[in-house]
Amino acid sequence: MDLEGVELPEGFETTTDRERFQDAGVVVFHIPDVAGMEKLSKKRGQIWVAWSQECEVFYPRLRDPLFMRPFDLSMTYRRDSDVPAPYYNPRMIPALLEPARQKTKEKLAAAFVSNPVDRSGRTRYLKELMKYMEIDSYGKELKTKDLSEDTGKASKLATIAQYKFTLAYENAIARDYVTEKFFEPLIAGSVPVYLGAPNVDDFAPGEHCFIKVTDFRSPQELAEYLMILNEDSVAYEGYLAWKKRPLRPDFLRMLEAVREPAFVRLCRKVKENRMISC
Repeated sequence: MDLEGVELPEGFETTTDRERFQDAGVVVFHIPDVAGMEKLSKKRGQIWVAWSQECEVFYPRLRDPLFMRPFDLSMTYRRDSDVPAPYYNPRMIPALLEPARQKTKEKLAAAFVSNPVDRSGRTRYLKELMKYMEIDSYGKELKTKDLSEDTGKASKLATIAQYKFTLAYENAIARDYVTEKFFEPLIAGSVPVYLGAPNVDDFAPGEHCFIKVTDFRSPQELAEYLMILNEDSVAYEGYLAWKKRPLRPDFLRMLEAVREPAFVRLCRKVKENRMISC
């Protein structure tokens, strides 16, 4: 997490100098990179924080009570963390409200799957779906199309904006693990076809704004539905109507709760805990 430009509350400073470990009042451990914790001695009054935006499917120690015992606070993508550090924030609101660009039947569906790490079955599902419908796959996995210009996120969003649907498949399935895979198509004005968190409805900015893979019995059935929508402009536009309406109040409250950067909220949580323990 980039801390450049982040102003911490008074009395707090950050350092990556491990020589200052024993002097630190708070130590943040990035769980995916943690090694040799058993060699560390936690000084009296020191607060340890377990930090990770990676899915617990890949790092099950996040749900291991024995491993988590030394930690006082958690800072992860989960909403029940002491300090949630999710993939959404209030800065995305203006982009979500931007109108979707006009689509053509030729630009049906796009996919961006590059990470070969797959615990959701997304690569297998995508491969099967390709048998029944045209999909332009720009990622390293099952690639069929190249970006004319790759400038990072901007060119990805510009490409997604051309397509009626974007296959938004997470690399793992877990509660609250809703990443940019879901939010980028919504921002760009494409309809996400989502495979991932079972509670993804909680993260939707509007009603009827995405399609769940799990609502269909097979890739073939999903493909048939998407092709029906491709021919029925009224039914398809119904999936974009949310952009012309106020965003869901629950969604706005969820974003407002993380308005401040995660490390700022962590500092406030530490201060709050210390006041309670005094």
